[in-house]
Amino acid sequence: MADNSIKIFTGNSHPELAKLVANRIGIDLAKVVVAKYSNQETSVTIGESVRDEDVFIIQSGCGEINDNLMELLIMINACKTASARRITAVIPCFPYARQDKKDKSRAPITAKLTANMLTVAGADHVITMDLHASQIQGFFNIPVDNLYCEPPMIKYICTKIDNWKNAIIVSPDAGGAKRATSIADRLNLDFALIHKERKKANEVSRMVLVGDVRDKIAILVDDMADTCGTLGLAAKTLVENGAEKVYAIVAHGILSGKAIKVINESVIEKLVVTNTIPHEDKMAICPKLDIIDISPTLAEAIRRTHNGESVSYLFSHVPE
Repeated sequence: MADNSIKIFTGNSHPELAKLVANRIGIDLAKVVVAKYSNQETSVTIGESVRDEDVFIIQSGCGEINDNLMELLIMINACKTASARRITAVIPCFPYARQDKKDKSRAPITAKLTANMLTVAGADHVITMDLHASQIQGFFNIPVDNLYCEPPMIKYICTKIDNWKNAIIVSPDAGGAKRATSIADRLNLDFALIHKERKKANEVSRMVLVGDVRDKIAILVDDMADTCGTLGLAAKTLVENGAEKVYAIVAHGILSGKAIKVINESVIEKLVVTNTIPHEDKMAICPKLDIIDISPTLAEAIRRTHNGESVSYLFSHVPE
């Protein structure tokens, strides 16, 4: 056991998740006041000593993303200058993860910029979940643990979806094929793929199904649902090809713009998302929304990091 104690701080992005993680570990959240001055500058006041402590700062990349990122950077720097032994940024949903490559002339690689800012601010370690592109880990010169939502997703399929053995796992695009095939292999189910052609960002022109979904329960698996246009069209394509029912399971439910309207009007039975992003307001207006709690995975990652144990255990075991 490490001889220094765990201190868990949180900003304003997702305090509910931070409380769940702290409760799971059996400690209280550390005291911090994060506010804004009248000129919109972010103010952070650390309310207790962190000297020589193992500090974990939980802040998700959601909502007011730029404000939340700035809060995280200032909290990291405040703990660094207050002589914390180690500072781990726990970022359940990594901000700017989709801007991970130079896909056109003069395009910024903002995920790399975010990595640089976290390192310069003073982070010694990063824990995140289901990175949009796993090569983002290579943008850092500090250790990055990319945890996966796959074990709790598998647990949900086995316990909450009736007749799941008659299901087929479907990836809504080629980029998610690896994730979908991994889940299909572990459940011993068939796999299908949808090829989509985009007119422009967040707008899909047509979809082509590769695989047979007739008379099966189709389970769409993806890492991120933003405007949900892709999921809505994919579900429609699956039903047109004979699927009995369609479920969608997504790691990060961003659900921006008209996403809730699209889901409510779609043929999807349930949209299952994790609580890497808060969804309390959306639950009230979307009866199809269901939440998987990933706080046990984060809590175990924090405990193992603190005790110097392997975190790879979390990639292959379903948490209770």
